[in-house]
This record gives sequence, C-alpha cells and structure tokens, in this order.
Amino acid sequence: MAKKDKKINESPKLPFWQHYQIMWPFVKPYMFRAFLAIALCIPIGALDAVVALALKPYMDVVLVDKSDQSPAYIPILIVAFTFVQGAFNYSATYLNAWVGGKITTDVKRALFKKLLFLEPSFYDKNDSGHIIQRFSADVDVACNGLIDNIRLFVSRIFSSLSLVGVLIYNSWQLSIIAILVLVFALMPLARLRRMIKGVIYKTVQENSTILTNYNETYHGNKTIAAYNLQKQTYHNYSNVIGRLFKLSIKMVQRTAWMTPMLHIVASVGIGGVIGVGSYLIVNGTITSGNFVSFITALILLYNPIKNIGKNFSAVQVSFLAIERIAEILDLQPQISSSKGAYILPAVNREICFNDVSFSYNPDVEILKHINLKVKAGTTVAIVGNSGGGKSTIVSLLPRFYDVCSGQITIDGYDVRDISLDSLRKNIAVVFQDNFLFSGTLRDNILMGKPDATEYELNQALEMAYLKDFVSEQDKGLDTDIGERGSLLSGGQRQRVAIARAFIKNAPVVILDEATSALDNKSEAVVQKAIDNLMQDRTVFVIAHRLSTVQNADEIIVVNDGEIVERGSHKTLLKIENGAYRALYNAQFKSK
Repeated sequence: MAKKDKKINESPKLPFWQHYQIMWPFVKPYMFRAFLAIALCIPIGALDAVVALALKPYMDVVLVDKSDQSPAYIPILIVAFTFVQGAFNYSATYLNAWVGGKITTDVKRALFKKLLFLEPSFYDKNDSGHIIQRFSADVDVACNGLIDNIRLFVSRIFSSLSLVGVLIYNSWQLSIIAILVLVFALMPLARLRRMIKGVIYKTVQENSTILTNYNETYHGNKTIAAYNLQKQTYHNYSNVIGRLFKLSIKMVQRTAWMTPMLHIVASVGIGGVIGVGSYLIVNGTITSGNFVSFITALILLYNPIKNIGKNFSAVQVSFLAIERIAEILDLQPQISSSKGAYILPAVNREICFNDVSFSYNPDVEILKHINLKVKAGTTVAIVGNSGGGKSTIVSLLPRFYDVCSGQITIDGYDVRDISLDSLRKNIAVVFQDNFLFSGTLRDNILMGKPDATEYELNQALEMAYLKDFVSEQDKGLDTDIGERGSLLSGGQRQRVAIARAFIKNAPVVILDEATSALDNKSEAVVQKAIDNLMQDRTVFVIAHRLSTVQNADEIIVVNDGEIVERGSHKTLLKIENGAYRALYNAQFKSK
C-alpha cells in the first residue's frame, strides 16, 4: 500500500493576509449575526466585574462599620446582573452555533465543488484519506473551533478589561503589581504558533493516512483475506497510530506547560498583592472593602488566564486549518474551458491526433508522436503490449489529461478550445471497471441522461441486454445495487454502464477494455450489448482480446508509446514478423 506524495501542499504558499481574504466571502453574508454574537460577549465579560465591585460598599458598611443600614439592593443587583449575563450567554452561544454552522456548510459546499472539477491527475497524486482530511475535516476545525474560541476570547477580554477597571478603582498601587504579572504571564503565548505549527501539519498528514487505511481495508477486504494480509495491514495501521500518539505527546509537551506556568505566575501575583495590600490597609491608604473587592476582581481575572493556554492553542489550530483551506480554495483546475470556448454541437467529420506526445511526469514519456485520423462513424481499435499507452491515448480525447505537445482536434477544433461540458457531452466512456454509485439501477442508468423518457430508458435496457435481469427483480429498476454496485456481478455492472452510455446517446464512444475482466459467458452477452452501442457512432476500442476487434475499420498497434502498425485485421496478419501477427498467434496458437 504505497503512500502517495501529498501534492495538495505543493501549491505556492499564500501571504498570511490572503488566506483570510479568500475566506471573507464565506463570512460576509453572516457578518451581522457574527458581530451581534461578538457584541453580546462584551456584556457577558463586563458583568463579571459587578460582583467584585459590589463587595466594596458591602464590606465597608456591613462587615467593617457594622452598620444596620446595609445596602440591601446589592444581593438583588448581583442576582439580576447574573440573570442578564446568563440570557446574553445563551443568545451568544446560539448565534455562534448558527453562524459557525452556516459558514462550515458553505465552505464544505465550495470545497466539494472544487473537488468535483479537479482533473484526474489530482486524484492520481493524492490518496483518499488526504482528500477527506483536507476537504472535510479541516473545515470543522477551522470554522466551528475558531468561532467558539473567538466567543470565549471576546468575553474574557472584556471581562479582563472590566476587572482591571475594578482593580484600578480600588487601588492603583496594587493594580501595577497585578497588571505587570498579567503581562508577564501572557508573553509566552506569542511563541506558541511557531511551536505547534509543524506538529499540527504532521498530525494532519498522519490522520489522512489513517482514513486511507480504513478506505483500503473496506474496499480491499477480499484481497486482504485472500492473501492473509491481516497482520501486515494491522502492522501498517499500528505504525500510523503510534506516530499519531507520539505527535499528540509532542503537542502536550509544547502546550501543557502553559497552564501550570500561568498558575504559578498567578499565585505570585496574588501573593504579592496580599503582602502589599496588608501594608496599605494598615497605613490607611485603602479600606478593607477596597482590598476585598480588589482580591475578588484579581481572582476573577486570573482564573480564566490560567486556562487561556488551551484556548489559545485551539485558536492557533483553527487558524492553521483556515490557511490549509484557503490554499485548497485557491487551487485552480489545470484542465478547464478556455475563455470563449467553442460549443461542440456534434462530431461530423473526423477526430485527429496530430504529433501527440504525453507524459504523466517529466521523467517518463508515455506517448511519442502519435498521429491518427479517425473518420466520423468508423471504429478504430487500439491494441498492443500492456503499459504501452493504449488507455492514455483515449484518456486525452475527453481531456482527462492534456497533451504535452501536439494537438487533438475534432472537426478541426483543438479539444483545448472546446468547452469541457460540450466536449464530454459528445463522448461516452465504458471502462474496464466501471464505477457504479450507491443507489438503484435507475439512478445509475439515468446518470447518462437525467431527463430521459421511459421509452429511452426501456430502449437502453433492451440494447444493454438488461431487460430480463430487471424484470426478475422484485423492485425492478428501483433495486438497490449496493456501494459501487457490490450486489451485482461483473457482467451486470458492465451492462449497467453500457446502458448508461447508451442512454447518453453520444456520437463518440470509448470502450476501454470493457470485456477484459469478464468470463466467456458474461463476455458474450456484454459484447452483444457493446455491438448495439457501437452502431452509427465513432468508436475507439481498447482491447486485449483480439477476437473483439477483428471487425474494426482500422486497427492501431501501439507498443511503448508509439504506433508501430496500422491497418485492417487481414492486412496486419499478412505482415511477416509483425507485432499484430505476434499478438494474434500468441492468443490463438492453440486453435
């Protein structure tokens, strides 16, 4: 199970400010509610000072002077302010959850849309776990985590400001000590981002590998059982989990020291205030009420500061997730429609490959100077050795990949100048291992033409030799086929794919090893369905079994990325020591 290179991260790093510029359109529609939620945090925090402030007159009048004229309104005010604070807190929590959920939903939609339009080479370079992590999991961390922590930070900032006001009101001398200690306590937070960035990045990578392991175990369960790979698979998974554990411990090492450090610093501040405060009370600079009110405000101020390290770490994690999301949103598909692209109505004349060369990476050239002209309505078969580039040739036509040099034209138009939508609307593809989506037979067939009539649907079933199979099912076309068509046989899956291609009614059909994975009985039925699909269309057939291509108008033999022979079946068999003849003899020598 080879690990793919994480090419997502190879995009140019954006400036710090540009990450948030990219995210701004997702926040803008909900700014009023977001600001309202933040505004509600101001009184939530500020009202923390009420209790501390109220203690001064209460202490001076009742406990020190022992007056019977006690300010009875103070307990009532404390309860009233606490009730108001609770109502604001609920409102802020609700608004934050609503805004966070909306932004998360919008960002996930944008990322999924981005994912749908990225070219196949993107999927070649990034494994499924990495894509799930970057396109889904990061969003929850970024949006919900950040908004929750911003609410907490705003309330604590204004709580701190109001409490500092109470400190200064009661004793400016003691306030100097308290504020100096506070500044000293918060200084290490400036280094936290640099300390955790690398650990978070590696954790994201390993989490994506975990997701890939689950995906591979699910889809490869039969292979794992057949080759007794349970121990090896478990070993791979265990290694990743072990690395994640080490990273989590490293994260603790780099962040957990903050809480005890802040506790110690806070205790130094409280100790210093008690020592100096006692002196100020004795010499009459402040009253006992001032001192009790000051100490209460100080404790209320220091308590959240002790735990701010955890919250600050969470905020940094969210900011880093936002940066990763912004980099993905900034990705541009390498294959897209050009400005003012031509809308291809049909394929009327010919498809030409003019001196086409291609490579998946610069080190290995897959196709070398391919020249091919296919007239509309004819069938061309492409055969040759495995890995010679047969499937690559037909992958270039619908622009799954773009040529490295040369050009492919349809009716004289370069495919790069044709809109992607109209280009692919004119091409139907039947792969060797066709992907069927979870759902019903009807759902999968109608993907070829969602607005197809019942007549078109029935015709597709008949031409794909599916009618009898569908009639045998209790639910008919509404029969569930399982994930990836797991409840169907190989031949049934291929016929569903052929029905999907047939109902699309595209003028160009690509058959990429469409029968190579089937047994003889299944192949015979599927081949009949394919023959129906090929009628009156321009067809590219990639085949390993030469019996399926003998009637093609032209057979192209491709070896090691080059066209080495071309002609009809009979013509190619006459070539002494020819490549096609060698392939034919290898397959039919027993006959």
